[in-house]
Amino acid sequence: MPKRLVINTGPIIALIAALDDLSILEKNYEEVLVPKKVVEEILAKGNERFDAKVFSGNKFLTKIEEAVEINNFLKNSLDPGEASVIQLALNNNIETACIDEAAGRRIARLNNLKLTGSLGIIISAINNGENIDLEKAIKNMRNKGIWISDQLKEKALDLIKG
Repeated sequence: MPKRLVINTGPIIALIAALDDLSILEKNYEEVLVPKKVVEEILAKGNERFDAKVFSGNKFLTKIEEAVEINNFLKNSLDPGEASVIQLALNNNIETACIDEAAGRRIARLNNLKLTGSLGIIISAINNGENIDLEKAIKNMRNKGIWISDQLKEKALDLIKG
């Protein structure tokens, strides 16, 4: 697993929904950067939402306080959070971005970034010995409004080493 990661809004919310916290990031990465735009997106509806409370209380994440200047291609291709994730990764020579949305993943690949998503982080942790029930995590995600298709669920379960 890479040592440094830049993460988008969706995966943060999905990980909190799945596991009730973000300790999985601290256990598996040396540093996880969160662009200012992502911080703003998570906290936009106040600190009362389940994800905002956990996110606000997390001391491990490096929450960037300055907005990143986004190049025009990214600005015109993606929403501000995804664009910020990719630009921050490129600016800081961080090779891996955590994005769940298809458009963001395509653009990240065009910028030669490695990718993971919320399920990828959980699967990698399980394959590295963490005791996480993937089916329960997916159920928790779905119960909190995170959309995961049956096909993606089956593919994720197949990726767990026997």
